[in-house]
Amino acid sequence: MRIFFPLWIAPSVKYLFLKLLIVLFHHKESVYYIIIFLLLFLNWIVLSGKFDIFHLGLGIVSCVVVAKISQDFLFYDRKKGLKERFNEAWRFIKYIPWITWEVVKANLHVFKLAMTSKGYKEMSPRVVTFKTYLATDFAKFVFANSITLTPGTITMLIRGDVFHVHTMSQFLEDDLLSGGIERKVAEVFEPELLKKK
Repeated sequence: MRIFFPLWIAPSVKYLFLKLLIVLFHHKESVYYIIIFLLLFLNWIVLSGKFDIFHLGLGIVSCVVVAKISQDFLFYDRKKGLKERFNEAWRFIKYIPWITWEVVKANLHVFKLAMTSKGYKEMSPRVVTFKTYLATDFAKFVFANSITLTPGTITMLIRGDVFHVHTMSQFLEDDLLSGGIERKVAEVFEPELLKKK
């Protein structure tokens, strides 16, 4: 079903769009806002697969709202330059295969716990509490989601720097407390912390 807009709407939409651009470029922080908007809108276009005026307009409105709400979350530290942002993005891309391999290993361990009698005896659910040295909320967010993504562990609660994580076995607890995931997240988002340690 195709929706046709009356011709009188087009000039007013152009006017609003131009007014929006003027407002955005007027502020210093607008560069971050525009980057987030463009990333979200590109994602919208790829995932929706619809290129008519209605769906593109809906995508623009949605992306403007989400970008406005979340701009300080993704780029909280405004001191980093564009080069550092690209380096951070590249380090995150290199992090993805590593965490994928960790998920595969944890899957095999959980499979062993569930399917063998030795694994059944090894299973001992518990809540582990530890303190992280990660400083930014975004690094803690990625760390918590990486823990939860790994089978057999779930981040239950974060209070400041203290994490409460449910694990299924001693092996998973030891692996978590070894700090491998935390170190990798720090390498991506806070390499300066590793230099201090």
